Amino acid sequence: MQNARTFMHTDHHQNGAAGHRLALDRRDALKRIIRAGEVGRQAELVRLLKREGYAVTQSSVSRDLRDLGVAKVGDRYVLAEDAAAPVADLSVVAAFVRAVTPAGPNLTVVRTTTGSAQSVALAIDRSRWPEVVGTLSGDDTIFIATATARAQRVVLDRLRSLESR
Repeated sequence: MQNARTFMHTDHHQNGAAGHRLALDRRDALKRIIRAGEVGRQAELVRLLKREGYAVTQSSVSRDLRDLGVAKVGDRYVLAEDAAAPVADLSVVAAFVRAVTPAGPNLTVVRTTTGSAQSVALAIDRSRWPEVVGTLSGDDTIFIATATARAQRVVLDRLRSLESR
């Protein structure tokens, strides 16, 4: 007997509350699979989700990975929320940092892997660097405000040391 989940649409926008619940269940399964092993390819995730009864395609898995903030570190997928758990140590999220650029004397722009900006910004916020006035993050970009140009230089040095790891 086939699992009933294989007969439902994977897009919760097309299928109301039931579809939304299915999408949440599928994403929970995806998170569990990523946490349980060293999966490095979307095709492998598709196969494992299908084995559990989910009707998925590579594009739906790709969308779920983006929406969940999953990043590829080395040759495996990692949930950004897991990488940011011990936020006192920014080295944990360093793999998500792609570029650090000053934008004027008080604003620093940090580019991250897609879906990782919030986790990196949270790690910066929890580090409580005295030079940081605040952060604002999107999907793959963080703006860091500093009170002075000198404070910005300190932040740039710290962030660039992460970038090179």
